[in-house]
Order: sequence, then structure tokens, then C-alpha cells
Amino acid sequence: MENVLRPLLVVGGSLVITLLVGWLVDLLLRRADSRHHETPVWGLLRLCRLPLQVVLCTALLRASFGQIRLDLVREHRAGIGQVLTLVLIAASAWLVIRVAATIVQSSYARYATGTRDPARVRRVRTQVTLIQRVVTAVVATVAIAAMLLTFPAMRAVGTSMLASAGVLGIVAGVAAQSTLGNLFAGFQIAFGDMVRIGDTVVVDGEWGTVEEITLTFLAVRTWDERRITMPVSYFTSKPFENWSRGGVQMTGTVFFQLDHSAPVAAMRDRLRDVLGECAAWDGRDWSLAVTDTTPTTIEVRAVVTAKDADDIWTVRCAVREQMIGWLRDNHPYALPRVVTSPAALPPGDHWRELTGAESMSPSANGRPADLDKAPRTGRG
Repeated sequence: MENVLRPLLVVGGSLVITLLVGWLVDLLLRRADSRHHETPVWGLLRLCRLPLQVVLCTALLRASFGQIRLDLVREHRAGIGQVLTLVLIAASAWLVIRVAATIVQSSYARYATGTRDPARVRRVRTQVTLIQRVVTAVVATVAIAAMLLTFPAMRAVGTSMLASAGVLGIVAGVAAQSTLGNLFAGFQIAFGDMVRIGDTVVVDGEWGTVEEITLTFLAVRTWDERRITMPVSYFTSKPFENWSRGGVQMTGTVFFQLDHSAPVAAMRDRLRDVLGECAAWDGRDWSLAVTDTTPTTIEVRAVVTAKDADDIWTVRCAVREQMIGWLRDNHPYALPRVVTSPAALPPGDHWRELTGAESMSPSANGRPADLDKAPRTGRG
């Protein structure tokens, strides 16, 4: 009878204590969350209930399983203790990671709620995300090392590993040079405020939004929903465009190649009407001016503004589309065209002096033969 009651008391008691403590902790966190609405930390800490219960239950079983006087437990006492120790270390690491993530997320949530500057919010989000990843990596590494050290064979090897740590460190550093470079570049990006999650960037001719930053790579989501994955060292070694740097408001340009007879004043009035009907225009500024000229065309530049990178793209496309349509329907002569009229040649005597022609025999059409051979342009 005792052999039956002892296992039930040990295992059942551990489970009951675990469930009771978990319920009590969850109750206290719910009450604290209801009293303190200004911070989400108490509500987020409720997510730590499961790893806490696993740690508590494993610790109770690890301390009391020796009281189970069964032949099976006695024969495998060392193995059971080893397994419970490994589970306890893993659960403790899980709990630490979950608590660290809760603290980081609650701090970011409070900062995002109290700050109106989106650029600062994105910067803090990038930093806390990287900090959370670093903490996870460190805790996981320590937990794996602690689990390995529970094996006697690994403790025996530890001394020789420490003796050769210098040589191994040099070899590993050379072999993982690019990885370490990306790792330090990730810290430089996060805390140097070079690029942040949510920034609009142009890299290798691709326009997109920074979607994810890790310790080694950075993901950019393009306008057509593609993902470009690049090493973070790219952003510390090569130039790139960050349209969100220094503020989200942007100024964009639209260029038109038109004929010299284009009605610039009428175009300026039409641009004002187009922007007045465009919801993406923020109303800050606009202008239209002739910025360049060639023998055949003029270059007209329209300047528009918007509150962010997405809206500036919408405004530029709307202005380009509606202005070209308006010119086509109302002022078609302003669009570029190719002149195909015949070239005007000088009189016959003057042409002979210029070309040095000795014979000016008339051709069948009554014109000098040399004039008939003169170059003509176009199709005339």
C-alpha cells in the first residue's frame, strides 16, 4: 500500500502545488492589471504562467522523486535525476526569456503610447527588438552550456577545452569573420540609428520598407510584396537612400518633356487643381517651373509634397497621369513631336561654292545634279 501512496503523494502533490501556485499568481496579476491600466506589464506577465508552472513542477519532482520507493525508480535514479535537471534548466531558460520579452515589450508599448514622433518610435522598436534577440541568444547559449555540463564526460572535457580556448577562438574568429561582422553591424544599425523598422529605403535600385532587422540580416518588403534579404553589413559599408530619415514628410518631383510651345502658365493652374483634388497631397507646398531646355524640347518640373513616402508616390503618379491626359486632350501641340519637313538648301551657286563641286550639270527635273544629291532630312 505504501508503494502506491508514496508515488501518488509525490507526483500528485507536486501537480496540485503547481496548479495552485499558478492560479494564485495569475489572480494577483489580473488584479494588478485591472488597477494599473497605464502599463501593460502585468497583463503581459500572465504569459509567463506556463513556464513558471513547468519550472515549479520540475523542481518539486527533482527534490522529492527520491522518496518514491519503487524498484524502477531506484534502478534508474541517476537517469531520472538527469532528465529532471535538464528539463529544469530548459524551463528556467524559457521563463527568463519570457520575462525579458515581457519587460521589453511593455517598455516599448509605454514609449510608443507616450511619443507622437513615429521616427523615434521606430528607432526604439528596432533597438528593443535587437535587445530581445540578444538576450534570447545569450540565455539559450548559457542554458545549453549548463545542460552539457551536467554530463560527467563533458565536465572532464571542459579542462582541455579551456586550455585550447585561445587557439580555437582565433580559428573561429577567422572562420566566422563575415558572421561576426554582420553581428557587430547589427548593433551599429540598432544603436547608431542608421535604419529602423518601418523606414522606407532604396537599396540596389529597389524601393521598399524595412520589415525585419536581426543580428545578421535585414529584410526589406518591396512595393510588390517581395522580400529582399540583405546582410546588415551592407548598410554599414555601402550608401543607400533612407526616405524616412529626419522625418516622414517628403517632397517629390515630376518631370515632363514638352514642346517649346507648351502653355506653362496654364499647366501651373491645372497642377493646382489636380493637387486640390488629390487626397494624398498634404497641402504644404507645390510649384511648377521650366528647369531645362534642348533644341527640340523643354523640361518642366512639378514639385509636390506629402506626409510620408507612400503618399508621395501616390501624388506623383496622380500628377503625372492627369497632367499628361490634360495636355493630350486640350493642348496636343505641347507634346513632343518629330519634325519631318525637307531641309532648306542654299541657292545653286552658293551651294557649289560651299561644296567645291566643279560640274553643275542639270538633272532631268531641271535642277543641278549636285542639288539632287544633297542630303535631305525626314520623309519629305
